[in-house]
Amino acid sequence: MKKIIFLNRYFYPDHSAASQLLTDLAFHLATQGIQVCVITSCQIYDDPHAELPLDETVNRVKIIRVRTSRFGRRRLLGRAFDYLTYYFGAAWHLFKIVNQQDVIVAKTDPPLISIIAAVIAKSHGAILVNWIQDLFPEVATALGVKGIGLIQSLLRYIRNFSLRIAMYNVVLGNQMAQRLISEGVMSDKIKVIPNWADGNQIVPIERDQNKLRYEWDLQNKFVVGYSGNMGRAHEFGTIIDAVELLKEIPNIAFLFIGNGAQRDWIMQEAEKRRLKNVLFKPYQARDQLSLSLSVSDVHLISLQPALEGLIVPSKFYGIAAAGRPIIYIGDSEGEIPQILREGGCGYTVDIGNAEDLASHIKNMSLKRVESRNMGRRSRYVFEKQFDKILAMNEWKTLITEN
Repeated sequence: MKKIIFLNRYFYPDHSAASQLLTDLAFHLATQGIQVCVITSCQIYDDPHAELPLDETVNRVKIIRVRTSRFGRRRLLGRAFDYLTYYFGAAWHLFKIVNQQDVIVAKTDPPLISIIAAVIAKSHGAILVNWIQDLFPEVATALGVKGIGLIQSLLRYIRNFSLRIAMYNVVLGNQMAQRLISEGVMSDKIKVIPNWADGNQIVPIERDQNKLRYEWDLQNKFVVGYSGNMGRAHEFGTIIDAVELLKEIPNIAFLFIGNGAQRDWIMQEAEKRRLKNVLFKPYQARDQLSLSLSVSDVHLISLQPALEGLIVPSKFYGIAAAGRPIIYIGDSEGEIPQILREGGCGYTVDIGNAEDLASHIKNMSLKRVESRNMGRRSRYVFEKQFDKILAMNEWKTLITEN
């Protein structure tokens, strides 16, 4: 019986977005009688010193954890060492356990793990599926990572080798699909399966029924939320400028939930500008997402325009599941803005246009009925396109038909 082998640095019980998606899929496939194995690391996304068991089985999924260096994500050089040690460990375990006709599903953390997966798949007669959450090295180039420009062409060349020999390359949206086509990947090897949220786990909760609004003293506020990773791919200057423009309106509050490379900068700016209309909270447990995502009356998503087609912000799916409207700060022709326009569930503003962002927020705070209707449309779009069960069915079909 063939088995499915997933490669990704983070997996259950880690709470990061990419890890949760993999956890959903691996556990679901295992319940369908499919033999599933995950080769991952011992780390937790925000705790590199976590000590998870090297081998265990959870919900019928065999988990093999690789010992790696533990520098964590804060410094790029340390992260590179963590990547390198995972490459060696994952390659060793994959080489030992893969058999002919097994399916290897390589995600994109660490970057370029698909190359190792491709070599081993080819040597063992296994099937390769690349599950692409972001395109490296293009993301690193867009973010200005030092030194990457010198070897970008080489990295793309060997990366593209792993994409061309794969049975399928699963991407998150149409713009990412077009990027792969432009790299010479045949369209019949590309499959669009968006990321998702669990529509049974994340449901809309009315303002007056949300206990977190009371615990966080937000019950009388129009809350503008940002929930998730505050990383380098996202833009916060426009947001913090809008916070300052609205600081004299007492019933508007901004709520930042999560962590990431730019969280400290946002907190420092809020303190420097003496902004009292801002609240910071840590990541919330997965079983609390209905509550935490429903605290906000409108959510913000931002992405650097240079990253369109390379990344699709995964926070969108949970927000839509919670039935909240969205204001997107970035390229108006991006993947998420197109969904917002077609579904009538949000707005897009250009990076740097804090006045426009503040105007949308102020108008929405005054037109509550219209804002709630936009939120209902968000949930409708979610149920039709991005609910977990839809993606699970697509993935099962893709994996079992080969």
